[in-house]
Amino acid sequence: MRLRLRQFRPRTGPHEHRVVQPWTPLRHTSLSDPEASLGILLGDHDGLNRLAGLFSFAAYSRHTIVHVPLRDVRKPYWGCGDLVDLVLVHHSAGLRPSKWPELRRRLTHSTPLTVRTDEARTARDAEAWQRRRHRTDTRDWVRHTTHARTFFLTGSRDVFASAAMAFSYAAGWGPRQRGVVKGKPAFMTSLAAELTEDLDTWRTPEVVICFQPYPPYAHFKRPGR
Repeated sequence: MRLRLRQFRPRTGPHEHRVVQPWTPLRHTSLSDPEASLGILLGDHDGLNRLAGLFSFAAYSRHTIVHVPLRDVRKPYWGCGDLVDLVLVHHSAGLRPSKWPELRRRLTHSTPLTVRTDEARTARDAEAWQRRRHRTDTRDWVRHTTHARTFFLTGSRDVFASAAMAFSYAAGWGPRQRGVVKGKPAFMTSLAAELTEDLDTWRTPEVVICFQPYPPYAHFKRPGR
């Protein structure tokens, strides 16, 4: 997949960071805070497809922070909780969520960047993670937290690849679901196995991924129609 991005190089003290954002916003995609209520990621084909690419890019970019602005889109009629942005980052980057507001304020001057993702490699690494995730010695999970209206997912290559495949599935099969031509959302899959368990709450952490075409729905036709 070809992704057009904005690249920022902000500095905090002696450290330079590499932050990327989608070149154009995901206008019809939103995420309700999974830490406060049921986390629902609702998107159209373009939004879910680009999220698949962004997770794939994040999987192989250990020193890059991927920032996806989602909190300022029109609030969907279906869902609950406050809307939040999304940040993907590797454990090795050492990003503290408490430092993010300062870093975000410095995202002022960007340069264009075009990258390509390798879907076959992503699928292989996702399958490798799925094979070993039930082993007792597995430590390859995604840590998650919300801070400053931003949902942080901190992980590593294979588990991010697994998440990328979930979004790819949702983007590909979402338009084929019953009722979507009338604007109804369709549950597709979720990020649950990839997330670390939250021992402080009764809830199992989960990001529910749903497809919904954007209005007006007259423009939308299911594949094959």
